[in-house]
Amino acid sequence: MEFVKCLGHPEEFYNLLRFQMGGRRKVIPKMDQEKPCVGSASPMAAAACGTKAMSLFKRTWVLSPAAGPRGTGTGNPPRGCPLPPAAWPSKDWPRGEGVCGRLRTPTAAGRLPPSHCCASTSPTSACLLCPQDSLSSSLKTCYKYLNQTSRSFAAVIQALDGEMRHAVCIFYLVLRALDTLEDDMTISVEKKVPLLHNFHSFLYEPDWRFMESKEKDRQVLEDFPTISLEFRNLAEKYQTVIVDICRKMGIGMAEFLDKDVTSEREWDKYCHYVAGLVGIGLSRLFSASELEDPLVGEDEERANSMGLFLQKTNIIRDYLEDQREGREFWPQEVWSKYVKKLGDFAKPENIDLAVQCLNELITNALHHIPDVITYLSRLRNQSVFNFCAIPQVMAIATLAACYNNQQVFKGVVKIRKGQAVTLMMDATNMPAVKAIIYQYMEEIYHRIPNSDPSSGKTRQIISRIRTQNLPNCQLISRSHYSPIYLSFVMLLAALSWQYLSTLSQVTEDYVQTGER
Repeated sequence: MEFVKCLGHPEEFYNLLRFQMGGRRKVIPKMDQEKPCVGSASPMAAAACGTKAMSLFKRTWVLSPAAGPRGTGTGNPPRGCPLPPAAWPSKDWPRGEGVCGRLRTPTAAGRLPPSHCCASTSPTSACLLCPQDSLSSSLKTCYKYLNQTSRSFAAVIQALDGEMRHAVCIFYLVLRALDTLEDDMTISVEKKVPLLHNFHSFLYEPDWRFMESKEKDRQVLEDFPTISLEFRNLAEKYQTVIVDICRKMGIGMAEFLDKDVTSEREWDKYCHYVAGLVGIGLSRLFSASELEDPLVGEDEERANSMGLFLQKTNIIRDYLEDQREGREFWPQEVWSKYVKKLGDFAKPENIDLAVQCLNELITNALHHIPDVITYLSRLRNQSVFNFCAIPQVMAIATLAACYNNQQVFKGVVKIRKGQAVTLMMDATNMPAVKAIIYQYMEEIYHRIPNSDPSSGKTRQIISRIRTQNLPNCQLISRSHYSPIYLSFVMLLAALSWQYLSTLSQVTEDYVQTGER
């Protein structure tokens, strides 16, 4: 079914085929492997900035570098660094997967032998080293929890360089435990508020755990001593950041336990507490590790925007799911202009009003894109860039899919799997990311209804982004062949491969049976 959805999108079809044939190990290597990872370059899907943006074959939150040098930094190599064929990973190289709704082994290209590194400016090749770590049993348990609670985040986190990987892993688990506590509706508000306020202090209590949660991720609360132990094993510079963010987030969560999101300002405040603080904390960790410049951690406004953009996208997309579960996160100041109750948008007779409100909220979210571009353009370490860029381009694609789309109020809006794989493969350098943003801005722009109340504001913000942040971008044609024709050829190839694989397995089973 996923292949059928990609008909008419040959590059997506091809990338999905490669992903299905190679499995996730083709994209994100497992963290216990000490092998360099290399992907071959391919032109970006639909646009390019100035020159064609080239990308590597990789997947979800982390891929290998695919750009020219971004500048020097502690432990990060130039962004174009091809490895010889002998260094390519074997066919059976495993990869772990285990974050938001949406992490893999660390890029330690800085540790590559001199013969493997080069100061190439070509965006068509890159290198990634996945060093082997000797992990304590408690740290292995933490990575197990990471994979169990969020396989996608596990992939990206495990692809970060060096000690940053462990710091972000523990940061994620601490916040996941806090979030699990906040989400548990079986805990009374009277009991929950002091727990949220004091949660950061439990990091220094070796025996503290919470055994009364009924949430599916309750293991991070029940075995919190393991997580807090590894937290205390982190360098003090990382502990300071994690405790501070945990304290602020706990206070913010407690504030919104019995509080509705009324105004757009309150919407920003809520998103700051649950996502903006995460962006700020991660940025401070990046700078503390010296993988990134101090400015990355100091500019909290742009780090906050990174989190707000992702959170608003999730809130917009998940309208129907949240309604069914009794949650409301759309700002009343906006939706009350169209209906009396937020749930009224799900009624067929209100679908036109619902879409107008949807478009207004998407327009609000688009205002964060300039900050996103500025933030990403400052990053120098490849693993950090991949970690940050891929969720952002996925969010932009999701907003484009949701814009002016009635399906948001009828079911689930998802981007195609082939589209997701292509984005994950492409978003490994700034020219490619800008091209992706430009592509989806154009897609939204050409679908703006003249009758939409927010149409003027939507056109204005997109025009400003194009002029100020994407001045040299333009859509380009990628193929002289019919997309349907190419997809048909690829479909035949996929079916042939599936047939041969099945035949090979049957033959192998038959031979093994005969040998008995």
